[in-house]
Amino acid sequence: MSTTIDFATLTVGDVVAEREFGLTRDSLVRYAGASGDFNPIHYRDDIAASVGLPGVLAHGMLTMGFAVQPVVDWVGDPAAVVDYQVRFTRPVVVDPEVGVSVTVVAKVGQLDAEASVARIDLTVSVDGSTVLGKAQARVSFAPAQHV
Repeated sequence: MSTTIDFATLTVGDVVAEREFGLTRDSLVRYAGASGDFNPIHYRDDIAASVGLPGVLAHGMLTMGFAVQPVVDWVGDPAAVVDYQVRFTRPVVVDPEVGVSVTVVAKVGQLDAEASVARIDLTVSVDGSTVLGKAQARVSFAPAQHV
């Protein structure tokens, strides 16, 4: 593991990372191409409206993916994130002109000293409204085990 963070210095409640991500309609088209998810609710206002949505929505997996990135950057080793899960609680509507800004705050929620694992709770929001619920990443600070 390449992290220089000392597990012993962590305290429940510590904010370990904060980031703001801007999404545009262009971001959605690029993600659709990379993921193969070409559902038109992610790029066509008329289709989104026809199924009762408030507008074009960001892909859930895109939102989930960038939400954990501040944790990966903080710890310095993507393999240290041993578990990550979220609940999709509110859609991220992407305005055709200005896009949307998504804020991520990562805070230590629990420490397991025996296993050297920290649970990092993520608050992911748009305009103060949470868009991912129970967003949690478990980060291991235990030395890598080689077989």
